[in-house]
Amino acid sequence: MMSPTDASDLIPARMVNEFVYCPRLFYLEWVQGDFAHSADTLEGAAVHRRVDREQGPLPDAGELEAEDRVAARGVLLSAPKLGLIARIDLLEGGEGRVRPVDYKKGAPGREGPWEPDRVQLCVQGLILRENGYRCDEGVVYYATSRQRFTVPFDPGLIRRTLDTVQEIRHAIASPLPPPPLVDSPKCPRCSLVGICLPDEVNLLRGAGTDEVRRLVPARDDAAPLYVMSQGATVGKTGERLVVRRPGEDPSFARLIDISGLSVFGNVQISAQALRALSTRGIPILHFTYGGWLAAVTTGPAQRNVVLRMAQYKMASRARTALLVSRAIVFGKIRNQRTILRRNHRDRPEGAIGELGRLAKAAYAAQSQERLLGIEGTAARIYFTLFGGMLRPSMSFDFTERNRRPPTDPVNALLSFAYALLTKDCTAACVAAGLDPYIGCFHQLRYGRPSLALDLAEEFRPLIADSVVLTVVNTGMVTDSDFIHRGPACALREEARRRLIEAYEARMETLIRHPLFGYSISYRRVLEVQARLLARVIAGELREYRPLATR
Repeated sequence: MMSPTDASDLIPARMVNEFVYCPRLFYLEWVQGDFAHSADTLEGAAVHRRVDREQGPLPDAGELEAEDRVAARGVLLSAPKLGLIARIDLLEGGEGRVRPVDYKKGAPGREGPWEPDRVQLCVQGLILRENGYRCDEGVVYYATSRQRFTVPFDPGLIRRTLDTVQEIRHAIASPLPPPPLVDSPKCPRCSLVGICLPDEVNLLRGAGTDEVRRLVPARDDAAPLYVMSQGATVGKTGERLVVRRPGEDPSFARLIDISGLSVFGNVQISAQALRALSTRGIPILHFTYGGWLAAVTTGPAQRNVVLRMAQYKMASRARTALLVSRAIVFGKIRNQRTILRRNHRDRPEGAIGELGRLAKAAYAAQSQERLLGIEGTAARIYFTLFGGMLRPSMSFDFTERNRRPPTDPVNALLSFAYALLTKDCTAACVAAGLDPYIGCFHQLRYGRPSLALDLAEEFRPLIADSVVLTVVNTGMVTDSDFIHRGPACALREEARRRLIEAYEARMETLIRHPLFGYSISYRRVLEVQARLLARVIAGELREYRPLATR
């Protein structure tokens, strides 16, 4: 019997297929633990649903007689000497020999089975041989074309397979994934293309990519679900969440349509709903009634320990953290400058020029203290002029940024919008395999999602500030939407709902990415930037490039 530790080192035959198809795909999926479904993977799972069920007896190799007929489905075998394991879809045989049959959802190539499929089949044959079975050939069955191809395990295919296993061992030991394929036709249908970002990474690596293809959808199909009614409960029925609010009929949302669940104040979540969301990788974000992000519930931490170790090292190395922090502050100041230039009624040229100078100074800062000073100076200039972007007819006065608690309606709106942005940046960091609490620019503090706040900086003007300008200047909120208690000012629940609606509309807005040239929603941009930041932390990219609009 093998120990669990030894078993965990076995490479599945399916992963050998992935490596032959694309070494980077293998590394992301097997080493880093990243995975995402696509139409192809779901269709492939449907094809395997029948053959994955274990059916039919399989005699031991020493007991297999020439007259025995073998027809066993879902056979799990390992080869410890080779370091391989496979679940064989169908094992058929007679006359003392067996042969694996591998089911594929697609169609063959012009010359028959694809090379990754032949190598995967040979892996199964080698596993059978190590277990004592006589196995000279296998069969690949393509469900789309309904064709069967016999594949002999000749010396050439065996050598190719064994060489591949050795290459995989070297890849596993590497701290960095193999580089992306360049302008490959394989990328558009790859389920991990939104995680790999092949064209984007190649462009930033200077790998000669002239044009960046938009290989991911411009918008997400799934959307956040907010539950704000006090006393509400969130449960699960079938593949749907059910939200029950006091005095109202229950409402339903399909799990497949939810990207995240945000609950405010006293909202209860059933164990069944919690488990269903966690197993699907859907984060649950817990806010206080006042709108502060208090906790994040996710499933077990991702397998990419190497990335998180690199993140912890970067946070502890002042010079490395400074390089990322400079880019973050540069992006924030550039975007503050853009928002002022676009929206201020008097177009303050002096302040716009000074913000441009400060952005350049941020990129040249030689210490975190100097960078903090530059960021603070830019913030004072920006918020001193923020009131000039509000319609003069509105009754809101704004003179400075304040918080904890905010003392006026505009600051109350800004604080709530920043909380919404922080929760989305937290979710983006988690999706990228990063620890949202270990940052570069924001100091580490108990309970503070420092990296999520770092990621949010460049988007504060473009998303949160823009949403506040929209709800104020269009009259979506008025003086009656706020509660004043002493010096503190807070939004009423209905005003929060309207702000969330405006915020979600902004997140779904398409923009032209200034680096990559394609159109993409702000929500998708957050994920792309988080994954690029992860590439920088891992050492695959030399510098972080913030999203800075013109």
